[in-house]
Amino acid sequence: MAELGASPALQRRLVTPPLPDAVAAARIELRQLRYFVSLAEELHFGRAAAREHIVQSALSQQVQRLERTLGVLLVHRTTRHIELTPAGARFLLEARQILEHVDRAAGLAQGLTSTPPALRVGLLDEGYEAARPILRALRARHPDLELHQVQAGVPEQCRMLADGRLDVGIGRSCAAPAQIASELFRLDPLGVLVADDHRLARLPVVPVTALAGEPLLLPDESRAPELAEFVGEICRTAGFVPAAHRDTVQNLRAAVDLVASGCCLMCTPASTAELAAPTRWRPFAPSVPRYPWSVLWRAERPSREVKAFVSIARELSRGQGWRDPRAPDVDLAS
Repeated sequence: MAELGASPALQRRLVTPPLPDAVAAARIELRQLRYFVSLAEELHFGRAAAREHIVQSALSQQVQRLERTLGVLLVHRTTRHIELTPAGARFLLEARQILEHVDRAAGLAQGLTSTPPALRVGLLDEGYEAARPILRALRARHPDLELHQVQAGVPEQCRMLADGRLDVGIGRSCAAPAQIASELFRLDPLGVLVADDHRLARLPVVPVTALAGEPLLLPDESRAPELAEFVGEICRTAGFVPAAHRDTVQNLRAAVDLVASGCCLMCTPASTAELAAPTRWRPFAPSVPRYPWSVLWRAERPSREVKAFVSIARELSRGQGWRDPRAPDVDLAS
């Protein structure tokens, strides 16, 4: 399989002196940059080819031609995996900027960017930290982009995405309709919020069975049914039905205050841990499935801004180890 390894002939050609900078730059094609960026982000020839809507061999050939033009290996290929070389990692940063500038120039020429670009992002609650690194990276990389954050549950996010009131959503994708595309970017360890003086606060790790009989503040079924279902399934798997606390709240800050009063506990992902004070967040055992966060967007003709958001989520997911292969990559709805 040619795409899994650089051929001896290619290796020999790559050790020859590279073309002068101006000549090499003139011979680089935009499609080669796009194919290389897709391959660098997917680290898989098949997925990168599918993303670019071309056959795998064509993508492999164009990346090899780009390497020959530059006179360096950008991608280290083995039969088991693909990784960027140091030269490839440096080139990726520049290639992304070139493509972003080209897209921006095309938009200006077509009159599509006469107003500042904007992105409307749906968030379950501002207390969840899962999306914040993506938003920070997006602002740093696209300082002219206007970001509008909208608090909405996943069902409402899906409706807003479908009718064009929202560009991107964040949440569990199991209930998303067919017209909504999604990509898993983070598996969040699950745990429990308890009052500071609760008996479980003394434990470094809490077994799920310890919650049996405890009043649990469950997510609002109308706002976050996917999170309520996830918590309920974990409890049922542990052998009990959760005892729902009678009160309801509309945001995480109010939930933390309620837990701090000592009248209930709440199961929540680790991405809320920094909001926990004055309560304590304690993790469940590593064997408990982690909560799956996905990016959601309208599948038909995503904008440049949506593509940028998804690309950054994918990049951070790999770089930060948000989908650690040593932990269970499981959505209970699958």
